Amino acid sequence: MAIQFISDTKTFHLMGKDISYLFFINEAGYPEHLYFGPRIGAGDDIRYTRAFGANSTSATPPGVDDVRSYNDYPSELSFFGTGDYREPAVLPVNRAGDRLCELLFDTFDIVGEKPAISGMPSLDGGETLIVHLKDRINGFAADLYYTVYDDCSVIARRAVYKNTGSSDVRLERAYSFTLALPDRDYEMLSLYGVWAKERHIDRIPLHHGVVSIDSKRTTSSATLNPFMALLRPDTTETHGEAVGVNLVYSSSYVLKAEVAPDGTAQLTGGINDFDFSWKLAPGDQLETPEAVIAYSAEGIGGMSRAYHDAYRAHLINKRFVGSPRPLLINNWEATYFNFDVPKLCAIADAVNGLGIDTLVLDDGWFGKRDDDRSGLGDWVVNENKLSGGLKAIIDHVHSIGMKFGLWFEPEMVSEDSDLFRAHPDWAIGAPDRKRCYSRHQFMLDLTRKDVLDYIVKAVSDVIEQNEVDYVKWDYNRNVTESWSRCLEPERQSEFAHRYALGLYDICERIVNGHPGIFFEGCSGGGARFDPAMMHYFPQIWTSDDTDAEERTKIQYGTSIVYPLSVMSCHVSVCPNHQTGRVTPFDTRAVIAHLGATGYELDTTKFTDEEKAAVKLQTAEYKKVQDLVLCGDLYRIDSPFDSGFFTEAVVSKDKSKAELICYRRFVSVNNEIKRVKMAGLDPDACYRLEETGITAKGSTFMNVGFAPKYPHSDFAAVKYHFTRI
Repeated sequence: MAIQFISDTKTFHLMGKDISYLFFINEAGYPEHLYFGPRIGAGDDIRYTRAFGANSTSATPPGVDDVRSYNDYPSELSFFGTGDYREPAVLPVNRAGDRLCELLFDTFDIVGEKPAISGMPSLDGGETLIVHLKDRINGFAADLYYTVYDDCSVIARRAVYKNTGSSDVRLERAYSFTLALPDRDYEMLSLYGVWAKERHIDRIPLHHGVVSIDSKRTTSSATLNPFMALLRPDTTETHGEAVGVNLVYSSSYVLKAEVAPDGTAQLTGGINDFDFSWKLAPGDQLETPEAVIAYSAEGIGGMSRAYHDAYRAHLINKRFVGSPRPLLINNWEATYFNFDVPKLCAIADAVNGLGIDTLVLDDGWFGKRDDDRSGLGDWVVNENKLSGGLKAIIDHVHSIGMKFGLWFEPEMVSEDSDLFRAHPDWAIGAPDRKRCYSRHQFMLDLTRKDVLDYIVKAVSDVIEQNEVDYVKWDYNRNVTESWSRCLEPERQSEFAHRYALGLYDICERIVNGHPGIFFEGCSGGGARFDPAMMHYFPQIWTSDDTDAEERTKIQYGTSIVYPLSVMSCHVSVCPNHQTGRVTPFDTRAVIAHLGATGYELDTTKFTDEEKAAVKLQTAEYKKVQDLVLCGDLYRIDSPFDSGFFTEAVVSKDKSKAELICYRRFVSVNNEIKRVKMAGLDPDACYRLEETGITAKGSTFMNVGFAPKYPHSDFAAVKYHFTRI
């Protein structure tokens, strides 16, 4: 069994791939954390590790005078008002107005497979422990879920809060988990950013008090990804301890790391409690989003591979997770809003036979949509622009053996649209207040059933009435005016979470309702790049910044948590439309092919030389696409710390590997740059295909070799290793 309960010590021992997680029910009836780390002996009693720091202001649990304070115990779920002064995971407001609860052990269950969360994505499979906690006074209860896996070093955790009493309860905080840590000797790694500069890396020491990251945008956001890692100060990419937490959630969230006066620390977080409350009538419950917690003793890289394995095996749509992806040409940077049927057909014809298999028609095909100020919400074809409708371009694309993709932004509405004129109340906004514009558009209220039903029908009608093979789902602004006409005044602070539930509802009905169509996620680039979206979208547009140099950082940071297969990456034109930078065509392909790939430029302007290059690039990509989809990633040189970007992708059976080497600038009399390969079988013999050299994996990994870069700035080269 992956989960053991040792009855004489009341200890739970959860065993996943290479990891153990232990806690026990202590003398106060409180779930007390003991250990999270590398696998240890089953049945060993490790309560001897308990230690308490001096704390002269501790308060005992209610009604007793000879038991340690809750503040002294490493917590599995912290609560407020009974002596624990750390960040609470839950804050219920009772009928009398007090915010007190004492959640103590009641019973537990062990089930063979993890129950799904109602209305939200989560990891599947895995043996699961459910610990039932209850307040003996008011009947408020919490169920703690723990799921472990034998194929990845992660634990999935969440909480369900229940009102089993006779009076209403208002939750003012409802986090998903608490994780105790043995000391404060950690640094926090987070992924920050902004539009076109998503998921850059920040690393700072913990200090006494609370360090937090959050989003208040009703989306997971480009600003701070819903991920936090705690690293030992000496942890590197390849060595040292790393503990990560990633929320399977797409709305406002918070993650907090706190150092207590006794030198211990804890992680907690979930739904952001800023502008949040949730009414629980008697018998009601609130399910919180899942937190995926990873442990690695092999540095940041080991933590990343744990997440990649977990998401590919247990989260991403199984219909597509390991299957070859569409290799597409997107018309956006080629035409923006200025296109017609002949232009689109010409873009497709120009790449016919070059290995590109899908044409994606981006924004501008619907309603009155000649710029970004009108038309959103009117999902009917603009036949003034597309004579003959979508059928004309679809028939042509299919006739030359390509598939057809189409862009939508289902959650949005333009003020200048038939939809807004008919239903102005469907747009998010408060009475008597003017709405904020963002990208000249408003947002539809996804807390309303009539709005959800309209979106599902409008989008479904288009893709069912046309032979659409692929959908790009965009989201180009964040919520302002968080208020809904369909919510009672006392429930308005439920808005952000209810928006997420509405989003998941339409994704379930549209995405899973059309299982043969491939869906890609997008949010003004990568502003909603989170595990919940990955459940519906096997790949997500990583950033609107397509510059190869900028993408080295964006893709490196994204890979800290998310697998290469989820990153949608395109080769674009130069000078680049975002930076104006000129980089070699081959370099753009090398970087873009470290993900689900495609092209986004005017193919009608290709020279014969560029066509030949594309044909070679796509052929080479298809040879190694299985590595991108299923392989293990090893980051070797960070573009944040050096002028180089070097990554290796190795097949699970270690039979083949690809090494990507990128150098930012060339200089006169370059210094020697030696690269040591990673991830190979040290005892196996490999051939380095580009040179013909053969050597043991241990030789390539410890001795390395010097890549031969093209003599230019922003140069990239690929090497391939085959086991012989």
